Amino acid sequence: MSPSNNLQVFQDLAQREIIFARDHEHEDTARLLLSAARYPNVDMPLAVQQIEGRRTALAKWPSLYACHDYLYPPRLNREQASSEATARHKTDLQPPTSAITTVADLTGGMGIDTLAFARVAEHVNYVERSPDLCTLMAHNLRALGITNVSIHCADSMEWLQQQDRHFDLLFVDPARRDKQGRKVAAFEDCAPDIVAHRDLLLSKSREVMVKASPMIDITLGTSQLAGVSCIHVIAVQGECKEVLFRCGRADGEPLIHCDHLHHGEEDEFAFSREDEARAQATYASEMKKYLYEPNAALMKAGPFKLISQREGLEKLAQHTHLYTDDRLLQRFPGRIFSVLAEVSPNRKAIAEAIPDGKAHVVTRNYPVPAADLQKQLGLREGGDLFVIATTLGSRRTAFLCELIPFTP
Repeated sequence: MSPSNNLQVFQDLAQREIIFARDHEHEDTARLLLSAARYPNVDMPLAVQQIEGRRTALAKWPSLYACHDYLYPPRLNREQASSEATARHKTDLQPPTSAITTVADLTGGMGIDTLAFARVAEHVNYVERSPDLCTLMAHNLRALGITNVSIHCADSMEWLQQQDRHFDLLFVDPARRDKQGRKVAAFEDCAPDIVAHRDLLLSKSREVMVKASPMIDITLGTSQLAGVSCIHVIAVQGECKEVLFRCGRADGEPLIHCDHLHHGEEDEFAFSREDEARAQATYASEMKKYLYEPNAALMKAGPFKLISQREGLEKLAQHTHLYTDDRLLQRFPGRIFSVLAEVSPNRKAIAEAIPDGKAHVVTRNYPVPAADLQKQLGLREGGDLFVIATTLGSRRTAFLCELIPFTP
């Protein structure tokens, strides 16, 4: 898509595609592309881009879906964009007493984080080197009625170098693709290279917030950045989405916050590496009534001994990050299972325990991946039962469980 540099011309041209996308939202997009000749006045690739964008928005950006004139960028930009939930969570991290006047989003992209910061800051600078994305953003700001965002079409580090002002917050979400389009995670492999520009970033702002891949090595990332005050590992509905490093002039060991956003709620577990090093876990000799699985943010951050100590739960084994107890802890930050029986992880035993052959398979500290084990056991995905294959002490085994529904 190559939108015109003239915003008004682009808006006039795109209006047909916006209306077409709303009218054909539930149709097969591949079929629409093949039948483009039937709609000579419609830029079909752009219309299909809008249809696919609206479908993604239903779950990922619900407030944008409600805006009928919003224009969605190409797929790669949509995939790289924050969800509305994680973007708003970033703004919630600012203390109520710490007013944000000026923010610069140095890697604007689709602009989801810019829109979130615009809710709480007096003014936000959207910096993006793609003219096409800048044109889209200008249109979308008008469509959403947002007036406190300035658009700068420039290389972000060059733009920042030229600024003689000081910001309250700089936000950076480096592109995590190499020149061949492959995903990367380390800061030095991303663009811009945050490590190479960290002194510039810190000299221009009270705080620098860096969004990193969920695959980032947290310890290495902390050592590469300067003055990390805290780290937020953010999971949404059971999946780790991003790791945020908040940098300023802090000294000492940063706190790691494990934030799990789910069902309109938030589970938080904060700790330092020193807390985990000092913690003493209690280990189970047998499975008890309930099985506890930490949420994805905790599994990424790794306070595994501390979970046992703080929650009063028994860990199944040193390298098995599952826990058990006879108590039902409804506010545990993760999934809770009711243990029905211990079963041998072989096809015959499973067939006797699950006659209809339907169950979800989970493996933790077990030599066979869940998908492979499911095939070995002859199970189909589905139903209410879970087969959790794991290591208890030094013994490999499996447990037949039911998930206890989340209660707000």
